[in-house]
Amino acid sequence: MKFEDIEIEDVDFEAMLEESFKKEDRSSGDLTEGTIVKINEDENQAIIDIGRKNEAVISLDQLRDEEGNLLFKEGDAIPVVITGMRGERPMVSYDLAKKRQAMNEFIEEYDENQEYIVEGTVTKKNKGGYVVDVDGLEFFLPRTLSYLSSKTDAIGKKVKGVIVKVDKDKGSVVISRKELIERDKARVNEIVEKLLESKEPVVGTVKKITSYGMFVDVGGMDGLVHYSQISHKGPVNPSKYYQEGDEVNVVALDYDKKKRHLSLSIKEANPDPWENIDEILGVGDTVTATVSNIEPYGVFVDLGEDLEAFLHVSEISWDKNVKHPKDFLNVGDEIDVEVIEIDREKRRLRVSRKSLLPKPMEEFAQKHRVGDIVTGTVSSVTDFGAFVRLDGGVEGLLHNQEASWDKSKRAKDLFNVGDEVEVKIIKIDTDAGKISLSKKALEKSPVETFAEEHKVGDIVTGTVKDKKDFGVFIALDDNVDALIRTEDLAPLNFDEIERGQEIKGVITHIDPRNDRIRVSVRRLERQEEREALNQLNQEQDSSMTLGDLIKDKLNK
Repeated sequence: MKFEDIEIEDVDFEAMLEESFKKEDRSSGDLTEGTIVKINEDENQAIIDIGRKNEAVISLDQLRDEEGNLLFKEGDAIPVVITGMRGERPMVSYDLAKKRQAMNEFIEEYDENQEYIVEGTVTKKNKGGYVVDVDGLEFFLPRTLSYLSSKTDAIGKKVKGVIVKVDKDKGSVVISRKELIERDKARVNEIVEKLLESKEPVVGTVKKITSYGMFVDVGGMDGLVHYSQISHKGPVNPSKYYQEGDEVNVVALDYDKKKRHLSLSIKEANPDPWENIDEILGVGDTVTATVSNIEPYGVFVDLGEDLEAFLHVSEISWDKNVKHPKDFLNVGDEIDVEVIEIDREKRRLRVSRKSLLPKPMEEFAQKHRVGDIVTGTVSSVTDFGAFVRLDGGVEGLLHNQEASWDKSKRAKDLFNVGDEVEVKIIKIDTDAGKISLSKKALEKSPVETFAEEHKVGDIVTGTVKDKKDFGVFIALDDNVDALIRTEDLAPLNFDEIERGQEIKGVITHIDPRNDRIRVSVRRLERQEEREALNQLNQEQDSSMTLGDLIKDKLNK
């Protein structure tokens, strides 16, 4: 159908305007020229001679400029349109006359061989359609060409339309919104059809970026690239990779005709690196990566080639007390990492930064030896001991047994986190990454003190603390224990011995270096027998000597 043949429900623009005027209690009139006879500012009106029996009246508000100054004076000729009657006096409108003149000028200049696309605001509604104000000109939009629902209030709505009919005699202009919409639909369908058929990448321009994706203009049509369709890495934040105005390669995935929704993909327009990952990367490879995102549990790094890897917090540094990755790295940092895992099935890459850094344990072992005395800071306290941070960030364990000679006290009774302590290195295991420390090794042991006052052969008394298959442990003094081997208990019966029982014996061995003392009950018995025999012999020798003296004296 040609627009020249359209019949707009037998309602033309002029009739529609007349009906509009009637709704406002006016009667329509022609455009005519009048002469200002009198200006009465007290009554805010002017008397206009329009060539009729009675002169017309017009409000001065229509004859003022924006600053309130009158545009005309008495005797000036002005165009007016008769809009109604007040008693026997006609009412005229200068504003409507200006619109009529403007419309007449537009129609005179209208070129039928040129297409006019206009945009305006719906100002009125009529049974035949709508009045659209376009820069002060009133065009008619028939309901059948409006694509506006009768259930929707269209007043105030901005619409675009193409001029499809101009009636110079009636001074009316008809526009069609339907023509533009269907033309746009046809254009969109053509674009979509080509995109879906070819499946070839096309260049688009990023128009708008949102949290869920970005809109890309392809050939004058907008399509959505969902954030999951941006990269082979997986869902990403589009604002971190693109800006409005960027050109991108996209592929059409689908088109929802009902919603007029075109789905696009950037990742489908680019090769999938996981298809030939073995040619790109291998476990053990060292690559330079860019920190793209930081989380409390680790860091995501961009390896290029549309690949992303995960750097766990434990792989950032040899320091075991990393509280947050941001203490070591920032978004945008370029770092060297080693590939430690490639999972093709899960499309997952894991890398390590610390594996490329010198091991603190090896550096520590090069600078220190067993027996060295060092100062460190207590980093944590556990039930079995305390960890002490030493040079280079390494940690050594100060076990409860090495914390103090007082066996009743443990590390948590002696130290708090942050305490500075002086310790002795007693073991360095670089393979296991462990350092053993001792604090009591820097202090004189109770056995050493005991050895200064006692010697092998001294008789001592102790209280039974523990029984083992190989003997009995007795407490000789505070923190000084001694062992009585089973074979050294005689004549005591091992099975009859109880904890807390006092036992007397003789010291048979003192080893202050290894903190060992041995006592023997059996040797005590022998020693006591020997001492008794010696005493008896001494007494006998003493007795014989006295007798001999008396005998010798008598003989004399």
